[in-house]
Amino acid sequence: MDILSNLALGFSIALSPWTLLLAVIGCFVGTIIGALPGLGPSNGVALLIPISFSMGLDAISALVLLTSVYYGAMYGGRISSILLNIPGDEPAMMTCLDGYPMAKQGLASDALVISGVASFVGAFLATVGLMLLAPLLARVAFSFGPAEYFALYMLAFCTLGGIGSSNQAKAALAAALGLGIAMIGMDKTTGMPRFTFGELHLMDGVDFLVAIVGLFAVAEVFHFIETHGRDSAIGVKLGKITINWKMLWSTRWAMLTGTGVGFLAGILPGAGASLGSFLAYMTQKAASPAHEKASYGKGNPKGVAAPEAGNNAAAGGALIPMLTLGVPGSGTTAVLLALLLTLNITPGPLLFTERPEVVWGLIAALLIANFVLLVMNVPMVKVFVKILQVPSWILLPGVTMVAFVGIFSLTGSSFDMLLMVAFGVLGWVFRKLSIPTVPVILGILLGNSMEDNLRRAMVLSDGDWTYLFSSPISIGLWLAAALGFVAPILLRGVLKKPALPAHDDMSSD
Repeated sequence: MDILSNLALGFSIALSPWTLLLAVIGCFVGTIIGALPGLGPSNGVALLIPISFSMGLDAISALVLLTSVYYGAMYGGRISSILLNIPGDEPAMMTCLDGYPMAKQGLASDALVISGVASFVGAFLATVGLMLLAPLLARVAFSFGPAEYFALYMLAFCTLGGIGSSNQAKAALAAALGLGIAMIGMDKTTGMPRFTFGELHLMDGVDFLVAIVGLFAVAEVFHFIETHGRDSAIGVKLGKITINWKMLWSTRWAMLTGTGVGFLAGILPGAGASLGSFLAYMTQKAASPAHEKASYGKGNPKGVAAPEAGNNAAAGGALIPMLTLGVPGSGTTAVLLALLLTLNITPGPLLFTERPEVVWGLIAALLIANFVLLVMNVPMVKVFVKILQVPSWILLPGVTMVAFVGIFSLTGSSFDMLLMVAFGVLGWVFRKLSIPTVPVILGILLGNSMEDNLRRAMVLSDGDWTYLFSSPISIGLWLAAALGFVAPILLRGVLKKPALPAHDDMSSD
């Protein structure tokens, strides 16, 4: 078979000592980059491109190093999400929902082990999918037009109510605020400023990293100061650190579900790991039994396994449109695409026949990198959980300093420092009002893409709104969006009824 012979070619390249060393280095560096709040895989890969050129690496070596950093960063993002409620990057924010509550319950090591194994399952199966299904799935992704993308984003926003709030209206308010923030800046079509109020620093819009670090990291510091650490994972007594095989086994279907959903989201150009993580979480929650749904957001291990498998599977899936169509599936693959073009390698269908050593060497290196990351991450759980035992008067200033230094190194703007603090205050206020912050972040992340696809759809249809419902795919997504918005409202009372008798005696609480 051609696949086996090509894979043999790939492993002959990937198993050379030099390439293997680069994969290990990339995995370690990527894990550290992913764990640092505000950096994330795309910025980490971008920062390492000049280093790879200065090392004089050839095309395969540079690609192996940077994709290992990419996969490592996707693994590493879960660490600060679980331990400190601060997502290392935007795809890891869904892991906060159940990972941090587990840490507060003294289950930080269990959450880290589950997320590490889920990351391995998602990334490994996605790499196998990349190897087997690239040509077929590229055709499916190619069938998505602006109408389908707009419907996909509407599906994301319509199902936001079930994530972090029992109040659909509050979630809708947060999503609308996020979309409003995404509109700030220069209009791409007219060139006119929108919602800048004459402030030059807002002409380029609000950087989503500033919003993420503010709403999560700075808000967490404010909340810690207010409560004197009573509702924090810092200082929580941890039991003996072991692998809870029973809990790990109970999440196996969540891992597989998250992998499938995340992989499909990854191959859609522009969707990326953030949407893959979100859809994996929502799919797993929707598929759970009625009595289990209420435990999501309170420390359900499946709520850690599904998004971690989803975002790592999306990372592998995003390589498919990049290699087969030359269309980046995420921000990080856009950086990798720039690297390929710089190295005079043109991605596309002909890449598999003209430069098979590049494609199959990369695939083999990714398969090896996944095992390296699994071996590297699970035994290091003991090291990671030690973070919670650092005194808060040392840890919190350190986290704040990393947040400020990280953002300033990326933007170089003191205005963004003030904006990050403002988002921190907003996150603190939202926490007191029980308004979820995840919809705000998703609104900022997806708002511009949503607007761009709506405009493209209107241009293609000459202003005909029915074009948004013109294909079976878009109609299916619209129906799913309507169902996703209405179902929680209709089912909320039904799902809560069994719990009422148990709370009758505690009505004075």
